[in-house]
Amino acid sequence: MERTPTHPKRGAGARGRRWAGRALACAAILALAGPGADAGTGPEAEIVNSVGMRLRRVEAGTFLMGVGDGLLPPELREPADHQEARAGTPHRRYGDFDEWPRHQVTISRPFHMGVHEVTNAQYEMFDPAHRERRGELGFSTADDEAVVFVSWNDAVEFCRWLSRKEKTPYRLPTEAEWEYAARAGTKTPFHTGETLPAEFRKNVGQSWFPAEPTREKAERISLTVGRTPPNAWGLYDVHGNVEEWVSDWYGPYVADAQVDPVGRAFGEFRVTRGGSHSTEPYYLRSANRIGTIPEDQSWLIGFRVVLGEQPDTAPLPPEPEARYRVGVAQRAPTDLAHGPDPDRPYFEGPRQYVKIPPHSLGPMFSYHNHDPAIVETWNGDLLAIWYTCMTERSRELGLLASRLRHGEKEWEPASLFWDAPDRNDHTPALWFDGNRTIHFFVGLSAAATWGNLAIVHRTSTDNGVTWSRPRLIVSDHGPRRMPEETVFRTREGVIVMPADDVPADGTALWLSRDQGQTWTDPGGTIAGIHAGVAQLGDGRLMALGRGRNIDGRMPKSLSEDMGATWTYGASAFPPVGGGQRPVLLRLREGPLLFASFADEMTIRDASGRERTVHGLFAALSYDDGKTWPARRLVSDDGPGREIETLDGRLVTMGLARAEPRGYLSVCQTKDGVVQLISSRQHYAFNLKWLETPPPAAPSAE
Repeated sequence: MERTPTHPKRGAGARGRRWAGRALACAAILALAGPGADAGTGPEAEIVNSVGMRLRRVEAGTFLMGVGDGLLPPELREPADHQEARAGTPHRRYGDFDEWPRHQVTISRPFHMGVHEVTNAQYEMFDPAHRERRGELGFSTADDEAVVFVSWNDAVEFCRWLSRKEKTPYRLPTEAEWEYAARAGTKTPFHTGETLPAEFRKNVGQSWFPAEPTREKAERISLTVGRTPPNAWGLYDVHGNVEEWVSDWYGPYVADAQVDPVGRAFGEFRVTRGGSHSTEPYYLRSANRIGTIPEDQSWLIGFRVVLGEQPDTAPLPPEPEARYRVGVAQRAPTDLAHGPDPDRPYFEGPRQYVKIPPHSLGPMFSYHNHDPAIVETWNGDLLAIWYTCMTERSRELGLLASRLRHGEKEWEPASLFWDAPDRNDHTPALWFDGNRTIHFFVGLSAAATWGNLAIVHRTSTDNGVTWSRPRLIVSDHGPRRMPEETVFRTREGVIVMPADDVPADGTALWLSRDQGQTWTDPGGTIAGIHAGVAQLGDGRLMALGRGRNIDGRMPKSLSEDMGATWTYGASAFPPVGGGQRPVLLRLREGPLLFASFADEMTIRDASGRERTVHGLFAALSYDDGKTWPARRLVSDDGPGREIETLDGRLVTMGLARAEPRGYLSVCQTKDGVVQLISSRQHYAFNLKWLETPPPAAPSAE
């Protein structure tokens, strides 16, 4: 008979006796395969339940959870592209930032864990309709393949169903139980040792599927359970095959020794463990942590179950609030609409808003910060977000935020805004509805890369301090799901969100006619990615994008049917390329504002002469994009001086040169000032400054 050990805080009371009795009732069918070290050795070492699941007994014990300096061998300290990104720096990385600090964990009582991940045949006893999803995108067709396309909520409901059926408690493992069982007494990166043998490596790498259909055959591999050797405690597929949902909310570790930890009290992401096919070996380690929002489903995530009561340990408190959320005013200043004199040119900047300590290795990364979004909140603050990473195609990519508080001159240091663990959170967008609500959109990758995004939406009505629960407004992962700036609302009340369609080298639109509750793709494609979109006076949409150039110029796309179809022609502007994104905005005063980059273009200065300029420029159109008579460099027009641009590169800004590249985001605040940010700097100016010719160059030039 199983004995429930006396918990130092819990005791062996009635709940423990119920747990032991239920486990005994489930032990009628026995399998006597020899256990590994520290696995159960009695008659209940392995049981088989009524749906055919084999469950191995895992004994109580203590282990070190996470990683510490020196634990990983050199080839596993970080993915190769990370090493390349920071070549020449003195820092090394031993595992991910969220695997520290390494800490002692005691699992105080034994439990039974599924020998295999839950299969299609087992899951469909609970949900017969899931059979229609077998083979979706070419994955998991057979009865004995791991079930995929199940959310965390689905996995929990399955456990409840199984508990009722078996009259004994089934659940998802805690994160600590999962790592303890997966390690099976080992301290190495894998239960196999320092490296992962070839038989565990299923299509390893950074997957772009389904955005690259030419790779479909290579991506579609078998998910049959139990085809690789088990660990020492008899558990299969803990490195790869499919990720496995666990019960915990994601949050940072603490250094204290813990007994039966259950994670954080609250969060945005549920943890998955073990990694999956189509993933780099670095992310298959025993200590590695992945996660996503509970409703997410993909061909990479399944689960396995535990038999035993959920630990009644108190969870850790939620994470401390990020800096951008602390001390935010919840009232609007009375002078919010009073700004610079609209009859006099106003320009301020550049002011750097990306402020990260050097050599930061997570969750803030000092190496690549890019792709921003900016809004004015209803209290007059400016809120900017952007992505931070080692390389754009990797799993560590997350989002940071900074706030410029109303009346202040300097942006605050960066803090964490959103980071689905080990998911590529690609291309954020922000939109303020003009009343009290900020909308946040981001592409949530199924893995690494931006080839398999779904779209997440959150809102805030308290100036970005708290946010609604994240929800998937486009739930299936694929192309045409990479949100872009600038989101806007048409005169008819339709919210328009551009989204890159990478395989087509274009931009799609997502439209909401019910205040952001539901979204549809009208089906057309704008010429070029990263397109800025605006509505014209006659109701048509106009877009200017990157790529698919026409006659050596940036393409201009026009739609008369809200994005269902587009016609294409050459614009008045030079094309842009890598590291550059333009923006298009209808100003409240009426003109269209366009900001972009030019290797070389001609402007007319205050002397009436034409001269050549280079870099970031702005242009105005008073006739819905037919002509752009006002053009000028986005610069303080002062003597040449060095400023930082994308990734901290130094450039000289002056009368003839401005930033050469960056992704732009723009909004117009209630005081009429245009707030334009690049990947590093913030510029503020009014319409009069845009309309005023820049000063003439000194005669010596």
